[in-house]
Amino acid sequence: MDLALLRTFVTVHRAGSFTRAAALLGLSQPAVTSQIRTLERQLGRPLFLRQARGVTPTTIGDELAHKAAPHLDALVEIAETGLDEESSMRTLHLAGPPEFTAERALPALTSLAGQDGHSYALRASFGTADEVLEGLASGHHDLAIATARPRGALLTATPLCDEEHVLIAGESWAARLGAGRPAGGGLDSGGLGRGGLGRGEALPLENLPVVEVHETLPFVSRYWAAVFDACPAASGAVIVPDLRAVLACTASGAGLAVLPRYLCADALKRGDVVALLEPPVPPLRTYFLVVRTGTLAMPHIARAHEWLLRAAVEWS
Repeated sequence: MDLALLRTFVTVHRAGSFTRAAALLGLSQPAVTSQIRTLERQLGRPLFLRQARGVTPTTIGDELAHKAAPHLDALVEIAETGLDEESSMRTLHLAGPPEFTAERALPALTSLAGQDGHSYALRASFGTADEVLEGLASGHHDLAIATARPRGALLTATPLCDEEHVLIAGESWAARLGAGRPAGGGLDSGGLGRGGLGRGEALPLENLPVVEVHETLPFVSRYWAAVFDACPAASGAVIVPDLRAVLACTASGAGLAVLPRYLCADALKRGDVVALLEPPVPPLRTYFLVVRTGTLAMPHIARAHEWLLRAAVEWS
C-alpha cells in the first residue's frame, strides 16, 4: 500500500475536511479526493461519508486511522529529525495571546531549553484565539495556547489553567467610588458606590471611563455578566489592544478596567491600582494547550507540552 495514500488519509481523518487536508498537505483538493478514492478502491470499502460540511469517517476509516496514524507519525519524526547528531536541535513554534505567552509561557519554556541535552530553538507568535488555532491547524505552529477549546478531530486541547479576572481602578477613581484602599486589598459588592451598592447590584458605569482592549468591552462585559448578571452601560474611554497597556493606563487614572489577576498582582501590591470588588466567586477564564492530533509523538512538542502543564500548577 502506498504510504503517500495513507498519509493523505490520516490527514483527512484528522482535519475532517478534504479542503483543510489539502491545505495542510500542500495539495489541490481534487488531488486529495483522488488519493482517497484510490485508497478506497484498494481496500474495497468506503473510508469517509461525505457531508454538507466536511467528511465523517466510517467504522473502517476510524479503525484504519487508529492503526496507521502512530506509525506514520513515527516515520515523519524520523524524517524531520534526521539520523545525525547535528539534527538534534529542533525548533518549537509556539503561538498564543501576547500577554499570557510573554508573562508565563515563554519564561517557563526558556528554562527548559538545553536541559538534559534536549536542546531546541524557540519561536513565538502572538494572536487571538482564532488566529493561533488557525495557524496551528495550517501547520504554522507546533503548540498553541488559546482561550477557546477547538472543535473537530484535527486539534487536541488540554486545559492548562484558569485565570481570575479583577475589577480595578487607579486610586483616584477608587476614592471617588468610595472604595479607597482597604487593608484587605478590596471590597465586596456591598461597600462600593454612592451610598453603598447592594450585593449583586451593578456599578453605575454610565459616567465612568473604561479602559479596554476592544470597543465591544469583552473583559468588562464578561465580568458584569458573571458578577452582576447584567450588561455594562458604558463606552471605552481608552481602547488599546494589549492588556499590559490597559494596566498602565488604568494605573495612570484613565478609568476602570478588568484584568487577569496574574497581570495586575504586583500593581495591586504596590498600590498602583485598587481592586474595587472581591466577589465570592470571581469570574474565571480557562486557557487551553492545543496541538495537532498525533503530534505529541514528536519528542520536542511532547516535552514542551508536559513542561507547560507542570508550570501551570504553580499559576493556578
